[in-house]
Amino acid sequence: MGTYSEDKITYNKLVRDFIPKVITSSNKSYTSHIASDDEYKNELFKKLREETDELISEPCIEEIADVLEVLDSIKTLYGFSDNDINAAKMSKLKERGGFDKRIILETVTKK
Repeated sequence: MGTYSEDKITYNKLVRDFIPKVITSSNKSYTSHIASDDEYKNELFKKLREETDELISEPCIEEIADVLEVLDSIKTLYGFSDNDINAAKMSKLKERGGFDKRIILETVTKK
């Protein structure tokens, strides 16, 4: 989460756009900066890990929404369109299938 001192918490992480307003409205102050392109990319992937871990810990609609929100930002960053992503998804589904059959691969042996 963050490091604590007597009256200050240090986060150093990417947050949603309205978080500064929420902090200000709760009568607190904050420091922040705008990420460079490289920092933003790195922070998005860290955020994806964070949100995925939260989804694993507590599977719910809100956590799925958080993961999807981060993925949407990654899509935008790389210029991936929904159409291209869906085409790739459908291609993989057609070629390799989905996960509905719950198959757990245990071993593969050369003949």
